[in-house]
Amino acid sequence: MNLLNLFGKKTFPRGIHPEGFKEETHDHQARRLPFPAQIILPLSQNIGKPAIPIVHMGQHVRRGELIARADGFMSVPLHASVSGTIKKIDLVPSARGDKEQAIIIQTSLSSTQTHHHGDYQDFEKMSPQALVQAVQDTGMVGLGGASFPTHVKMKIPDDCTIDTIIINGCECEPFLTTDHRIMLEQISFMLRGIRIAMKAVDAPRAIIGVEDNKLNVLEAIRPHLPADDSITIEAVVTKYPQGAEKMLVYSLLGKEIPSGKLPSSIGVAIFNVATLAAIGELLPQRQGLIERIITITGDNLNKPGNYMVPLGTPLSHILKHAEFTGNEAELILGGPMMGMPASFLDTPVKKGTGAVLVLDKRATKRDDVLPCIKCSQCLQVCPINLNPSELGMLATKRKYDVMEEQYHLNDCFECGCCSYVCPSNIPLVQHFRIAKTLNRERHRMEVA
Repeated sequence: MNLLNLFGKKTFPRGIHPEGFKEETHDHQARRLPFPAQIILPLSQNIGKPAIPIVHMGQHVRRGELIARADGFMSVPLHASVSGTIKKIDLVPSARGDKEQAIIIQTSLSSTQTHHHGDYQDFEKMSPQALVQAVQDTGMVGLGGASFPTHVKMKIPDDCTIDTIIINGCECEPFLTTDHRIMLEQISFMLRGIRIAMKAVDAPRAIIGVEDNKLNVLEAIRPHLPADDSITIEAVVTKYPQGAEKMLVYSLLGKEIPSGKLPSSIGVAIFNVATLAAIGELLPQRQGLIERIITITGDNLNKPGNYMVPLGTPLSHILKHAEFTGNEAELILGGPMMGMPASFLDTPVKKGTGAVLVLDKRATKRDDVLPCIKCSQCLQVCPINLNPSELGMLATKRKYDVMEEQYHLNDCFECGCCSYVCPSNIPLVQHFRIAKTLNRERHRMEVA
């Protein structure tokens, strides 16, 4: 059944409607968090190769200065998010609990923390190839959480032609309000970033997709849109995971991205609204990405809100200034559906961190896991029409190859809808992540 215009609203089949929990922060204008005494900048801030350090211990660096270069096309550079002194380059714990190499900067307390930048460049006069390079030079990755290098997404395959850019402003995860504030507070940067992306991929039109619980965003943006309708904004139904690529393309265009294919295969390129707003601000000034707006929210916080935070800021500093009053809590980087639990208070904010979520009384999911009762609830909500129940049972039998070859495991983008509705509390998404990881390792061994 085509639900594209059901009752005049644009949506997709299935999905879920979790409680939003956005009221606490969606009206909070972004404000700057104080600079921490120490910054931790992991070299791996993106999908692809980590950056390569070009600084040494004891070196003084300025805010915005290049401190690690990109290691090839599938990599992005790293810039100092504060002025200070390189304390060391060492292994630090990651959010996952393993170790990753990072540049640690001791913040200069006497510095004005002025953002270092280069000479102005007019994107209107630049070729698509030059724009792709300029985007890479900013160190930009997808700020919606995927952390995929943005310049790679802008390098369209030779056999594809882009007719539409979709700008994802849905922010369908509960608690998160970062994109909401950006679309209200950074309209000029966002529209400039959209024009940059349109030129880079040679697209004639762009559509900003916003969930219909953000109607004030439509009212704020529409007066600034061009008269030729090359950039438009449209409301889609508030539903999770409306912001997923396949769901948003279907809702706005009525098109389906084929299994195993990229959006470019159907003439579409998709970017997060925060990503393009940052490009619109940084690229003309030849500046690097050194900070971002994040939502700090959850339980036992006296000062929840949306904050401009330097990359590399430790969670302990964030909790201090948001005035966390509890004793223990679960910390999640991102939203509750697809975010990653943080194992250490020294875990830093990275480029893809859109929120710091503190859960205490609301983190009440049971610990016990019961057998599957074949209720089919997971099938009813899966937005891409997989069979999570069968995949879960295959995972417990370690039939990971069957999951991939016969049940389309790789189409799963780990939205968490199945785990959310499962009455048996089966950790389906975790099973799928493990299966994908082991399958990738198996494929690498076969190639070797």
